[in-house]
Amino acid sequence: MPIGADLLCETLLANGIDTCFANPGTSEMHFVAALDRQPRIRCVLGLFEGVVTGAADGYARMADRPAATLLHTGPGLANGLANLHNARRARTPMVNVVGDHATYHLVHDAPLTSDIDSLARPMSHWVGWAENVETMVSSTEEAIRAAHSGQGQVATLILPADAAWSETEAPLPQAIALPVQSAPDAARIAEAVAALRNGKATTVLVGGRALRSASLELLQRIATRTGARILAQQSNARVERGTGRVAIERVPYPVDMQLATFAQTEQVILIGAKAPVGFFAYPGKPGSMLPEGCRVIDMTAPDADLPAAVQALADAVGAGRDIPLVLNVAARPDAPTGALTAEKCAASVARHMPANAIVCDEAVTSARNIFGITHGAAPHDFLQLTGGAIGIGLPMATGAAIACPDRKVIALQADGSGMYTVQALWTMARERTDVVVVVYANRRYNILHGELKAVGAGQPGENARRMLDLDNPHLDWVRMAEGMGVEAARAETAEVFDDLFRAACASRGPFLIEAVI
Repeated sequence: MPIGADLLCETLLANGIDTCFANPGTSEMHFVAALDRQPRIRCVLGLFEGVVTGAADGYARMADRPAATLLHTGPGLANGLANLHNARRARTPMVNVVGDHATYHLVHDAPLTSDIDSLARPMSHWVGWAENVETMVSSTEEAIRAAHSGQGQVATLILPADAAWSETEAPLPQAIALPVQSAPDAARIAEAVAALRNGKATTVLVGGRALRSASLELLQRIATRTGARILAQQSNARVERGTGRVAIERVPYPVDMQLATFAQTEQVILIGAKAPVGFFAYPGKPGSMLPEGCRVIDMTAPDADLPAAVQALADAVGAGRDIPLVLNVAARPDAPTGALTAEKCAASVARHMPANAIVCDEAVTSARNIFGITHGAAPHDFLQLTGGAIGIGLPMATGAAIACPDRKVIALQADGSGMYTVQALWTMARERTDVVVVVYANRRYNILHGELKAVGAGQPGENARRMLDLDNPHLDWVRMAEGMGVEAARAETAEVFDDLFRAACASRGPFLIEAVI
């Protein structure tokens, strides 16, 4: 006879969720057994929960549908919270299944008993319980609806062990009606149109699915028609870019550069984006990056259909196909030579990136210039760290590769943040993902050296260096990767890096390059 966990699996499958990133424990063994009876579900093991949640994020960004995760009680969820924070900021759809003790066992306060609700709520849009086998289907359906709501949401479903193992005669679930994003708001569109026609210096700040190619083409025509400037917000879940596509610049990270970017802006129109603020507070500097008195117009509701909103705006201002597009042209940098630097690595990435690649960027300071350098690279998708919680790069690349097995994934990874979820290399090897990892080995938390100065705390002394530098001993990424089944090599010159990256892009399977810069 089926059990509650079987109903959970069937409900996920009935609604298009066929991939589960997992790190299970004892409380979830009946769910594990149910997954074992479901060959239609692909189960992917992560050796740390931050890998599980980060991979589910990368998967959904590229698949445009949620994956499930399987986490073990409150502590397992807690291990994955940082990348749930990133997923929440990216508006990633995700269904987390968190196992818990049997309901009648909670009274004993066993060692793994915890307040899962309180752990889940800050990093989830929706939290619910599958309280018993009778409510298993309805609770799972509610989680799936929540994941598909708005621009995408993180839903966390808590699964008591006895709800999972109880037998049931309930019928198999059917597909449910999923939430539909709202149509463009005519009043908001009209307000944006009026602003675009009032002659003031205007920036249109864009995020979410408005950064896909079709919407970017409309946005460029809007800019040509109205004279507005189009920018992507600083951190974005996914941008379609490269040769033959519209070039769009991002809001820069450093506060002084942001202030300069918006110094002449009189009004900002937001399309799936937030008004720009400093990543942190800095003594003597403002928190908002907009000039005093700058008007902010939010053109889209939280659950708005962003491409439809962009189309409505284009129609309203007369930005039709008669307006020619200016698209990126192919630009292949010369082969770099000499001592290896981050900029020379970027040149090689632009030179050899294959068409339709997926770039996952968590290189932090080392890849700040790569966005501009790769405008003329082959067409690709660009995925970023969205919530500032480092440790997503390697898992995100893993999940993206599983979602798109026919596409090369390029992971640009800082060495310090890479150590947060280095276990993802093992999953890359096990799943035979087609990922080339570039580790920028500057052997320090370089961004924190910069932040120490930016906040006015002075130059690093001995104690500060011991907290900010990754030497004595230095990290050996080649040996770590090989120990987890990923072929790897080290590059200390631009010529060697260029050769290694070219070869890695031309072959299949995971490969790591430690770029000593």
